[in-house]
Amino acid sequence: MSNQRIHIQFPDGQQQAFTKGVTLTDIAQAIRPELRKKAVAGSVNGTIIDLTHPIMEDAQITLYDASSKEGIEVIRHSTAHLLAQAIKRLYPHAQFGVGPVIENGFYYDIDIANTLTPSDLQQIEKKMKQIVQENIPIHRREVSREEAKQLFVHDALKLELLEAIPVDELVTIYEQGDFYDLCRGPHVPSTGKLQHFKLMHVSGAYWRGDSNNQMLQRIYGVAFATKEELRDHFIFLEEAEKRNHRKLGKELSLFMFSEEAPGMPFYLANGQILRNELESYLRHLQAKYDYREVRTPLMMNQRLWEQSGHWDHYKDNMYFTQVDDQSFALKPMNCPGHMLIFKNALHSYRDLPIRMAEFGQVHRHEFSGALNGLLRVRTFCQDDAHIFATPQQIEDEIALALKIIDEVYNVFGFAYTIELSTRPDDYMGDLALWDQAEAALENVLNNLGIAYTINAGDGAFYGPKIDIHIKDAIQRSHQCATVQLDFQLPEKFDLTYINEHNERVRPVVIHRAVFGSIDRFLGILIEHFGGAFPTWLAPQQVQVIGVAEAHQGYAKQVVEALQQAEIRVQLDDRQEKLGKKIREAQLQKIPYIVVIGDREVANRTVAVRRHGQQNSADKSLQQLIEEVTAAIQQKSLA
Repeated sequence: MSNQRIHIQFPDGQQQAFTKGVTLTDIAQAIRPELRKKAVAGSVNGTIIDLTHPIMEDAQITLYDASSKEGIEVIRHSTAHLLAQAIKRLYPHAQFGVGPVIENGFYYDIDIANTLTPSDLQQIEKKMKQIVQENIPIHRREVSREEAKQLFVHDALKLELLEAIPVDELVTIYEQGDFYDLCRGPHVPSTGKLQHFKLMHVSGAYWRGDSNNQMLQRIYGVAFATKEELRDHFIFLEEAEKRNHRKLGKELSLFMFSEEAPGMPFYLANGQILRNELESYLRHLQAKYDYREVRTPLMMNQRLWEQSGHWDHYKDNMYFTQVDDQSFALKPMNCPGHMLIFKNALHSYRDLPIRMAEFGQVHRHEFSGALNGLLRVRTFCQDDAHIFATPQQIEDEIALALKIIDEVYNVFGFAYTIELSTRPDDYMGDLALWDQAEAALENVLNNLGIAYTINAGDGAFYGPKIDIHIKDAIQRSHQCATVQLDFQLPEKFDLTYINEHNERVRPVVIHRAVFGSIDRFLGILIEHFGGAFPTWLAPQQVQVIGVAEAHQGYAKQVVEALQQAEIRVQLDDRQEKLGKKIREAQLQKIPYIVVIGDREVANRTVAVRRHGQQNSADKSLQQLIEEVTAAIQQKSLA
C-alpha cells in the first residue's frame, strides 16, 4: 500500500487524513471500534460500496449500519446470496438466475430438477443458518469476461446474464467460501452479519419475465436488522391476512373472479353498492367545483392511439381487435377521448378552465402472474378528469385539484405523502416544454407549502406528475391520486382556444385522478377498514333481528321506518337462536345491529349494538334514525 495520504470527509463536515487505499472498515475502526462492528456497508462520494473496497482518492464517506435504509438493502442482497450458497450445497447441479432485493426481503430464481416443497425450504433455511455460523468472509473480485465464462461454464443462466453486461462495463463476482456469484454488489463483510431472516414460499417464474422462456422456481425470503423487526413483520403479515381484500371480498359477498374473464372483476350486489357510493360522493364533490361529466367510447380506432402517442409508448399494454377491416383498441386511458370532445367545439379564453370528468372503464394488459385481486386487474374504472386551462390558470387549477384530493382522503382517514415524478427516459415531446411543466408543478407545491420528494424519471411519457401515496391502517403505502401537467396532447390533437387578442392558441391540459383506479381504491378500502366500513359506505347499514315470532310485526315496522329514511336495512326473521343471528351480523360487519324483544315491543324502542361493541343501548326508533342518518350525512368514520 502506498504511503500517499488522502483526505476523508465525514457527514458532519469534519475531515481526516488516511493512507491511500484505506477501506471503510479501517476508517470505522479508527473512529470507534464499536462502529466497525455495527457497519455493514458505506458510501464513497454517494456510491454505496463494500466496507473492504479500497479508497484511492479524496472522498466524502458515510457508514451504514443495519438500521439504515441503505444498510438493510445490503443485508437483504447478501441474504439472497446466502440462500444461493445454501442451495448450491444441497443441490450441486442447481443453476441460478437473479436474486434481487424486494420490499422487506429478497428472492432468487433457480433452475433445479426437484420441485421444492415447504419441507425443502426448511432444510435450505437450516443450511443458511449453518453458513451464518461459519462467518465466511465475502470478497469482491474483478474478472475478465473469459474468466467469468469459465467460472459459470455449467450455468447457462449466468452466462446469459454475462452476455447482457455492456462490453465497456467491469465484470465483478462475489466469493464467499465455496460459492461465487456474478454481481455488482455491494455486500456485507461476512455471512455472520446475516442473522434475522426467514424463507417464505416458492413460486414459478418465467426466466427474465418472458413466458416464452423456461419456468424457474422463485424462492422468496425476508430479512431484517433485528430479531424484533422480524417478529413484528410476522405480526404485520398476520394482520394483513385478516384484512386481505380477496378473503373479505368473498366473506362479505363484494366481488368475484371467473376463469371466463381473467383479471376482470365481477361486482356482486354488496360490492356494487360500495362502488356506487364512491362514485356518487366524488360526482357530487366534482359538481361543487364545476366539473362537467362526460362519457367516451370503450373502443376507438388505431389511428387515434397513433396520434395520441399511446401506439408508440403503450401498445404492449393494449387490447386490439379488427372491425370492418380496421384496427381498433380498447381504451387504456380516457385522455384521447376527452381531447376529441374539447376539439369538437370552439372555445374562448372566457370559457376556460374547462374541467371535464369521466368515470371511464379502461383495459390494460397485465401478465397473469402480476394480477392481484382488485389491486392489479385488466379492466378498471378510472375517475379521470382533464382540465383545459390557459397558462396563467395552471397553478390555481393544480392547487384546486390538490384541494379536492385532500378533502376526499380526509373523509377516509388517509394520511398521505406527495412525490413529484419527473421526465422518464421514453418521454414524448420537447425538452423545454418538459422543463416548463416540471417547474410549474414545483412552484405550486412550494407556494402551497406542501412537503414533497422528487421521484426522478417516473413521470408519464407525456408529462411530469404529482403522485399522492396514502397510508392505510397498517401503514402500507399505496399510490392512488395523481395530478399531471401535459403540454404534449394539445399539440398532438391541435387543440386551440381564442385568446383575448382573437388569436388561436394552445390550452394546457391537466390530468387528474383522485381514486385512480376505483377498483384498486376499493381493494385498499376493504383492507384499510378490514371490511368494517363507515356507515355511509356499508352495503348494509342496519340489521334488525326479531328475537321470536311474536316480535316480527314490530320488527317489520322498524325496517319500514328505516327504509323510508333511505337507510340500507334488512330483517333477519329466521327461526334461529338469537346468539347465532347476532354473531352472523357481526361477521358481516354491519354497523348497527338492532334487536327487538318483549321490552322493545312493549316500549316501542330498539336495542342498538354498534359493530365492535359488546353492549347494547336502548333508543327510540327516531333516535336510531337520526343517529344513522347523521353518520351517513357527515360521512363519519366512527
